[in-house]
Amino acid sequence: MRYILALDQGTTSSRVALVDEQGKIVSILAREFPQIYPHEGWVEHDPMDIWSTQYGVMMETVAKSGVSIKDISAIGITNQRETTIVWDKNTGKPIYNAIVWQCRRTADAIERLKKGGYAEIIRAKTGLIPDAYFSASKIAWMLDNVEGARERAEKGELLFGTVDTWLIWKLTEGKVHATDSTNASRTMLFNINTMEWDEELLSLFRIPRSMLPTVKSSGEVFGYANVGGENIPIAGVAGDQQSALFGQTCYEKGEAKNTYGTGCFLLMNAGEERPNSEHGLLVTVASTLAGEKPQYALEGSVFIGGAVIQWLRDEMRFLKESKEAETYAKQVPDCGGVYVVPAFTGIGAPYWDMYARGAIFGVTRGTKREHIIRACQESIAYQSADLVEAMQKDTGAPLRKLQVDGGASRDGFLMQFQADILNAEVCKPSSHESTALGVATLAGLTVGVWKDRAQLKALHKTERVYTPNMCEEERTKKLKKWHKAVDRCLGWDLD
Repeated sequence: MRYILALDQGTTSSRVALVDEQGKIVSILAREFPQIYPHEGWVEHDPMDIWSTQYGVMMETVAKSGVSIKDISAIGITNQRETTIVWDKNTGKPIYNAIVWQCRRTADAIERLKKGGYAEIIRAKTGLIPDAYFSASKIAWMLDNVEGARERAEKGELLFGTVDTWLIWKLTEGKVHATDSTNASRTMLFNINTMEWDEELLSLFRIPRSMLPTVKSSGEVFGYANVGGENIPIAGVAGDQQSALFGQTCYEKGEAKNTYGTGCFLLMNAGEERPNSEHGLLVTVASTLAGEKPQYALEGSVFIGGAVIQWLRDEMRFLKESKEAETYAKQVPDCGGVYVVPAFTGIGAPYWDMYARGAIFGVTRGTKREHIIRACQESIAYQSADLVEAMQKDTGAPLRKLQVDGGASRDGFLMQFQADILNAEVCKPSSHESTALGVATLAGLTVGVWKDRAQLKALHKTERVYTPNMCEEERTKKLKKWHKAVDRCLGWDLD
C-alpha cells in the first residue's frame, strides 16, 4: 500500500492527513497555533508557529499511523491563501510576522491605487478586484515599515512566499524557493494571461523581482523533504480552495463546489479559456498537472455562511449548539414569510456593498424563533444561489451539480433547501476533507500512485445526493422575495 502525506496549513490550525491509494484518509491530526492581533483590523501569525506546528503534527501523524515512512510516496501541501511571509535568504529568519489574509492594514493603500486608476489594469492582468486581502500590498507594507527591509530586498537578500512557499523552503532546508500557480494567482502580482509574474505590477507595488518564488504547476515535483531519513518528493501544492475543487473531482468546465464554513467559498471550473466576470466574481487559476494547459476558475465568497448560525447561538441565544439549527428549522413547514439577510459586515458577490447591513424582514405577531432560525438557514442557500447564477451568466455553462463540503454540509435541511433553490443536485461526499484530498490526489497523480483523473473519479464516493423537490413557481417566488430583502439592505450604513 502506498500513501500520500497531505499537509493542510489553515488559518487557525495545521493539519496533516495520511491518504492511502484507495483515496481514504487513514489518519488525520491537527494542532492549533496562536492568532496575533496587534491593532484593530490587523491579523498576524508567527511564521515559526506555522512551521513548528505543521512539522510537528506531520511527524506525529506518521508515528501514530504505524505506516512505514518508506511507503509514503509523496507529500502534498495545501494552505491558507494570500498570507504573506518575508524572510532572510541566508539565515532563514522572518523579518516580521506573517501578515494574514484577513488583515486590513493596507486598505488605505489599496484605495489610493483605485483612485489612481489602477483597478482595471489589476483586474485585467490578475482576475482580482484590488483589495487588502491579497499579498501584494502586504509585501509592500513590510518593505516600507520594517527597518532596512527595502534596502535588503533590493540587494537580493530577502525572499517572499505565501505559506506553501515557506513550508517548501523549510522542508527542503532552503534548497527550493517555489510556489504553484494557484497560490501565485492570489498575490495580485501574477499575470494569469501569461502565467508569469508581471513586471508592471511589481513596479507598481515597488517589489523587487528577486524576492519572488519560481512558479510551478500544482501537480509537479517541487523538491524533496527529509522525513525520518527518507527523501520524499513534494509533488502537489495548491491553495486551499483550489485544492478542494480538485478534491471534489471538479475537473470539467461547469463543475462546481461550495465549502460551507464560517463563510462559503464557491468555485466553478471555467475551463482552459479565461473568463471575464461581469458579475463581481474573481477569476483565479485552477489546479493542473505539469505539462497541461492552465485551467481557470470563477470564485465567489459568501461572507456570512455558518457564521449566521453562530450568531443565533452566541448573540441571540436561540441555540445551545449549532447543530440544533437543523432540528428547529424542521419544526415549522416554512419560514413563515421571514427573510434574514446576514449582511453583518457588508455583502459580497455579486453585490459588493460594504455599506449593506443585516436585517430581518416579514416579522409578524405569529413569528416564532423556529421561523427565524429557518430563515437564517435559508439565507446561506440564497447567498450561494446568487453566486451560482452569476457564474452561469459569466461562463454560459449551466451548473451540472454542486459538490459540497465543510461543516454545514452535514446539515440535511440546508443541503435539501440548497438543491431546491438551485434546481440542481447537491452531492455530499463520504469524506469531508476535500482540501486535504485535493492536494493528496495532485501529488499522487504526479508520482504515479494514480494513473489519471478517471481513476480518481471512480474512487470518489458520494454519501448522499439531494435532489430538487420544489416547483418552479415556488422557487421563483422565494428568490424574488430574497432579492427584495437584499435590495432594502444595500447602502444602509452610508451617511
